[in-house]
This record gives sequence, C-alpha cells and structure tokens, in this order.
Amino acid sequence: MQCRWRRHTPPLYCAPMDAWFHSLLAFFSLPTVGLPTVFIVATLSATLIPGGSEWAVLGLVALRPDMFWETVFVATAGNTLGGAISWWMGLGAHHIADRLRHSATHVRALDWLQRLGPKVCLLAWLPIIGDPLVTLAGWLKLPFWPCMLYSGIGKLLRYIIMTAIGMQFIPGV
Repeated sequence: MQCRWRRHTPPLYCAPMDAWFHSLLAFFSLPTVGLPTVFIVATLSATLIPGGSEWAVLGLVALRPDMFWETVFVATAGNTLGGAISWWMGLGAHHIADRLRHSATHVRALDWLQRLGPKVCLLAWLPIIGDPLVTLAGWLKLPFWPCMLYSGIGKLLRYIIMTAIGMQFIPGV
C-alpha cells in the first residue's frame, strides 16, 4: 500500500484508498445507476441521518427528463422505507426505555402526537422535524401501516411538487 505523508492534507494520505473512493463515487453517479442511487439517497435521508434527497432527484430528472415519474416514485418508495426504518427505531427505543424505566413518560408533544394519531405522519416530508415525527410515531406504538400510508402520501406530494418546481429552474429541461 502506497500511503505517505503529504503537506496540506490530512495526516495520512493513501493513494489506493483515494482511488477506490473515487471509483465508488463514480459507480453511484447519477448517469451510471440513477434510480438505485436515488433510492439509496432517499432511504438514508428519511432516517435520522441528516441529509436530503431532493438534489439527487432533481439531478436525475435534469439528466433524464423522460424519467420524471419513475424518479418520483422510486424516491417516494425509498423515502417511505426510510420512514419505516425510523418508525421501527422509535418502537425499539420505546421498548428499551420501558425496560429501563418500567413506566411510560408522556410529554405534551407526545400527547399531541397521540391525539392526532397516524395522520401526523403526513408531515414526515418536513425538513428537520419530519423524520423525528415518524420515529415518535413508532415510539408511541401508533399503527405501522396507517403511519406508512400517510407518510408515503406526504412524501409523494413533496417529490411531485418539488421536482416540478425544480425543473422550471433547470435550463434545457
């Protein structure tokens, strides 16, 4: 392995690792494998991992305008799957907390979420608070499938509107 110290770089620079990383990024670039990339990015962005999938969706639609609906549906499916992962994480956290505390603690925000029920997942598309809302739905043991239905509807509407508006600002599309 040809790793060496370099000036103005992190302490250890490794050419083979750098080449591997660039080839990995090139493999997942939108022109090469667009829909799987959009699916992965949309899935990860709907978990508690910070990030957004809008740029991947807009990028693929800019490259392939004929794939508008496929891209929107794949992004919606990935984002809804990420919401399901968040829901299960919330449910798991609730079970762990119950074992540790032996009692359920309800804050006013949790009571509000319980009153609204699965319909609160329509707001899963919102930046910053959307993904934690789905996680809290799992924590509160709200019904899984209604939560995913409402979450999917909200995310689908977001992708349709966001992509349609974004296409207006991309020249040549």
